[in-house]
Amino acid sequence: MVKYKNNINMKIEKDWKMKSKEYLIEIQKFLDKVDNIENETLRKEIIIQMLRCDEELTKIAEEKFQEYYEQGKKC
Repeated sequence: MVKYKNNINMKIEKDWKMKSKEYLIEIQKFLDKVDNIENETLRKEIIIQMLRCDEELTKIAEEKFQEYYEQGKKC
C-alpha cells in the first residue's frame, strides 16, 4: 500500500481551470460556434447557461479536491 505525504498548508488553486490549455481550447471552440447564432437573445441565453453549468461543475470538482485532501491528511 502506497502512503502519500501531505502538505498541511496545501491550498487548492482557484484558477486551476484557467491553467488548462485543453479547457481553454474547448471553451474557445464553444464560443466560436455560439458566435454563429444570429438570434442575439438566444446566443446570450446559451452562453449564460453554459457558464452556470461550468460554475456548478467547478464547485463539485473543488469540493472533491478538498474531500480527497482531507482524506489524505488522515493517512
